[in-house]
Amino acid sequence: MKRVGGTARRAPYFLSAINLTEFNYELPDSLIAAFPSREREGSRLLVIRRGTEEIIHSVFSDLGNFLDAGDLLVLNDTKVFPARLIGSKDSGGKIEVLLLERFPDDGRSFWLALVDAAKKPRVGSALHFRTSLSAEVFGEIGRGRFGLEFHHDGEFGVQLEILGQPPLPPYVRRRREAEALDRERYQTVYAAHPGAIAAPTAGFHFTEELFAKLAAKGIERATLTLHVGPGTFQPVRVHEIENHRMEGERYALDAATAAKINSTKATGHRIVAVGSTSTRTLEWIARQKGKVEAAEGIARLYLRPGDPFRVLDALITNFHLPGSTPLILVAAFAGLDLIRRAYQEAIERQYRFYSYGDAMLIL
Repeated sequence: MKRVGGTARRAPYFLSAINLTEFNYELPDSLIAAFPSREREGSRLLVIRRGTEEIIHSVFSDLGNFLDAGDLLVLNDTKVFPARLIGSKDSGGKIEVLLLERFPDDGRSFWLALVDAAKKPRVGSALHFRTSLSAEVFGEIGRGRFGLEFHHDGEFGVQLEILGQPPLPPYVRRRREAEALDRERYQTVYAAHPGAIAAPTAGFHFTEELFAKLAAKGIERATLTLHVGPGTFQPVRVHEIENHRMEGERYALDAATAAKINSTKATGHRIVAVGSTSTRTLEWIARQKGKVEAAEGIARLYLRPGDPFRVLDALITNFHLPGSTPLILVAAFAGLDLIRRAYQEAIERQYRFYSYGDAMLIL
């Protein structure tokens, strides 16, 4: 394990108006992870100590070396469903559908979906996937989103498991497919509640064996649920980042998790959020309720440099896309200058980036 960095402490990075270009960086394509690591906990781990601005290089299996007995990991237990469907229009043209959310309607299969095609489908037209599954376009909402009613043999969920694919991000580019691997690895080992169209990727590095090692040290865990939707990955398209608006995502946090969080805080131990989705859920609830308590609803929190963190003491995260809201959140927590230096060092040392990439721990 090598340590680099100084001990000087700087003031938090804050500007009243921050330009999106502050969150750009150059990344070689070779560092975008196209496949997961051979072993989940075998990923590399870059550790940042905010107080001293020290950067430490380690491996994820040694996470327990940086946490203390009494610390609490808070994980997002949403489960990714096979939301990607490939089919054709009536004209024969290829079409790709990403299911976003099901409308409750007496058992009928009405969905809000993103539809990608060379020419957008007409309202009233049909989309075909197999003889056992088709959809009628009943409305256009804008931004590539359509209302679809599916017609299917048997249970819709069964057809989706057969025909649907894991909704991998577009930057995961390969010469060959690895769908069977993705069904296992584009998912956390503790995923429990289906509803996400993208995985909370910071949790990919955990295994039950690592959880057991952490528990033996007195490091506990608790779960919440935030169904990751397009809002998490919606590009920031405005020059001044404070003008961006987050889309809402459904969340739930139960009384047992709230009690664990409040007990941990009361005893002076740390809340360690696993991922930006866990972070936004906790901080959203604290802002809405004044404290962490059992709650469910729609979270729309967008955290930027200068915003206070009311719950978090530490954060586990992956390396994020330039100009993205997760990167802006990480910069808000650690400071933009420190994150810039950490990312540059990760690139120089050839860390693997994005969903299937390596991890960062910010203390």
